[in-house]
Amino acid sequence: MAAHRFEDDDPAMTTLDDLRHAAQSALLAAGTPLQFGTAGWTALPGDLAAAAADADHPDWIDGGLTARVRRVVRGDGSAVALKVARSECLVRNRDGQRSFLNELLRRRELHELAERGQGIAGVTPTLHASLHEGVLVSPWIEGGERVAAWSERSIAQLFDTGAALLLAGLFEWDFSPGNLLDDGRQLWLFDFGYMYPFDPLRHLNTAGDGTSAPQFHLAERFETRCFFGHLLEQESQRGDAVALAAFRLEKEVALACYLRLRTALAQRGAGAAVLAQYDSVTSQWRDALRGDLAALYLREGWRSHDADLDDDLRGQTCTPMTLRRAQWLIDQAHRNYDTLRAGGALERPGGAPTREALLARLEHDHERAARWQVAAHPG
Repeated sequence: MAAHRFEDDDPAMTTLDDLRHAAQSALLAAGTPLQFGTAGWTALPGDLAAAAADADHPDWIDGGLTARVRRVVRGDGSAVALKVARSECLVRNRDGQRSFLNELLRRRELHELAERGQGIAGVTPTLHASLHEGVLVSPWIEGGERVAAWSERSIAQLFDTGAALLLAGLFEWDFSPGNLLDDGRQLWLFDFGYMYPFDPLRHLNTAGDGTSAPQFHLAERFETRCFFGHLLEQESQRGDAVALAAFRLEKEVALACYLRLRTALAQRGAGAAVLAQYDSVTSQWRDALRGDLAALYLREGWRSHDADLDDDLRGQTCTPMTLRRAQWLIDQAHRNYDTLRAGGALERPGGAPTREALLARLEHDHERAARWQVAAHPG
C-alpha cells in the first residue's frame, strides 16, 4: 500500500508535503491512468455518463468546493452517489486544487484494503473512479444525514474509523460536517480529498517532517473541523453547561480510543516520540476530566476555532460559521486573555501577543472572513 512506502523517500525532500506533491506531479506529468472500481464497474455506465454530463439537473448538490454530487437511481432501482469534479476547484491553494486527485489515490488504497478483507468500517466504498472522466461513484447512503446531535455512538464510530485509518497509514485532516453522514446506525466518512499517507510508527501527522507539528492529531482534527462548531451551537442555543457536558462525553470517548490506539502502535513497534506524544495528550485529558474541565474547554476551544479560522482564510473558503468562530475568539480575547495566556493557548514562536495585538489580528481576520464568504459551502 502506498501509504507505507517511506523506505524510498528522497532525502532532498524536506517535508511530507513535498513528497506528496512531488508524487502527484510525477503522476500527472506521466499521464498515468487512474481508474479503478468494483467488479462490473470497469467503465462508467451509460446512464451515469449521461447524468454526469447533465450539468443543469436540479438534483445536483452545489455545496462542494471540489466537486458536485447528485443522487442517481439506476434502472435496477439501486441508488448511487455520482461525484463530478469541478472544472475549477474553489479552494485557492495547491492541496485544494489537487484534492480530487488525492481523493482518488486514497480511495484506490482503501479499495485495495477492502479487496484484501481489511476494509475499514465507516468508509464509503468505491464503485467506479476515473481521473480522466473526473467522476467518482459510490453507493448512496440511504437515510444518511449530516450529524445534528452527536451521541456516544456516533462519536465512538468517528474515533474508531479515524484510528483504523491511522493504523493503515492514512491521516485524515478534514472531518468537517459536510464530509460526514449518519444513517442512524453508522457514521460514514465519504470525502477523502485531504487524507494523506504517513507512517504512524514514525509520524504523528503529515505536517512538516511528521513530528514537527504535534498539535495536529485525530481528536484535534475532529474538534477543530467539526465538534467545536457543534459546541458553539450548543453554547448559543442551550448554554455553557450543556456544551461542557457534551465536551466531557467526547473527551471520555477520545481518551478510551487513544489508549487503545497507543497500545496498538506500541505492539507494532512505534517510536518513543510517537508513544510519548500519546502519553502526554492522554495525561492532560485524564487530569482535566478529574479536575478543571472548563479550563481545557477554553484552551482547546481557542485552539480549534483559531486553527479552523486559519484554514478557511488560507483557502479563502469562509462561511457564516467562520465568522462565528472569529467572533468567539474576539469575545474570549476580551474576557479571558489572562487565562488564555497563562494556559499557553496564545503562545507563538515569537511569544504570546499582547491583548491589543491579538485583538487587532482577530478583527482583521474577521474582516477577511466576511470578504471571502463562499456560498453554499457545506461546513
